[in-house]
Amino acid sequence: MPDAEVAARVLRAVLLATTLLIALVYFSGVRTISRLIVVFVGILNWLSMTMWRAIQRRRAERSTGAGIRARNVLIVGAGRVGRELGRQCESNPQWGYRVKGYVDQDGNGSPQILGRLEDIETVMRAHFIDEVVITVPARRKLVKSVAIEARKLRCNLKVVPDLYDGLGWFAPIEYLGQFPVMELYGEPIPTLGLLAKRIIDVSVSALALILLLPVMAAVALAIRLDSPGGIFYSSRRVGRKGRRFTCYKFRTMIVEADQHKARLRSRNERCGPFFKMQDDPRITRIGRFLRKNSLDELPQFWNVLRADMSLVGPRPHPTDDFEHYQLEHYRRLDVKPGLTGLWQVTARRDPSFETNMALDLQYIENWNIWLDLEILWQTLPAVLRAEGC
Repeated sequence: MPDAEVAARVLRAVLLATTLLIALVYFSGVRTISRLIVVFVGILNWLSMTMWRAIQRRRAERSTGAGIRARNVLIVGAGRVGRELGRQCESNPQWGYRVKGYVDQDGNGSPQILGRLEDIETVMRAHFIDEVVITVPARRKLVKSVAIEARKLRCNLKVVPDLYDGLGWFAPIEYLGQFPVMELYGEPIPTLGLLAKRIIDVSVSALALILLLPVMAAVALAIRLDSPGGIFYSSRRVGRKGRRFTCYKFRTMIVEADQHKARLRSRNERCGPFFKMQDDPRITRIGRFLRKNSLDELPQFWNVLRADMSLVGPRPHPTDDFEHYQLEHYRRLDVKPGLTGLWQVTARRDPSFETNMALDLQYIENWNIWLDLEILWQTLPAVLRAEGC
């Protein structure tokens, strides 16, 4: 690692430690420790640690160059991976490795090829090898035979996993229990963004449930007076990663509405797996008003508070609609469903499920906390204009 990169990493670590110490001093109310002194000590720490690392690096380079404490390395395989490993060892003498050469079935007359695989014992003895590294694609018999020779001569043995034409050169090695695994690609998780999203979800939904309690009480009374049946309607919906949950809404249809859905599906006005009718005969008189003004969805703030849903995200579909999904539709379940979303504020009356899917994927692929805030801001005038259906 170059000195500049080492200095940058040490600086980041010292900055974090110094900032935490200053915060501790400030919030503890201790006045005997000057924050200026803490900053000065942090600068001294960074300079001393960087210089110490540089000195250690120079000492290691000199020791390796002089053959002191250097380990003689033999690389099995002179292909692309083996050559790159040798180059890396030579470019970083502070590692303490001296590459003596290679063993390979294809010699090509190169002086760096010390022999073939069957000559490995002779090569190891003749060049006082301390460590053997296997870089050819793993073959059980080869690894076992080299391991036997290495153990016989008390040499360390390392195996470079198959790097898939360089895909794994910078991949970290992790452990799942006792099994080493190499992660070739990992999707970064925006931890701080998701934390901010959850804080907004909890804060807004809790506040909404408190402030809108009189409105919800009035809606409940209107539903009770309008038609027989319960006040709330609960249905099983499909959320993130296919998780089922109970979604709550104010009842806007007759009690037997779900039993009539299969009969009415042939009159579906939406293209795709989800069902919607403009003049659905199952909707009650007060239900039509509630839907138009999006008042039927107020109980879903409880789903947001329970973490079943988020304020912003793709709309959750009922389980029977989910059964009509095609494979490419499952992508919309990568995130939590939401009360509102990009589709609701841009193309709510577009009957195409493909438009819905395209907007949902656009939201998922470009998500950030500012996009959520923008959608929430655009939702307010849409609700006030009574664009629900």
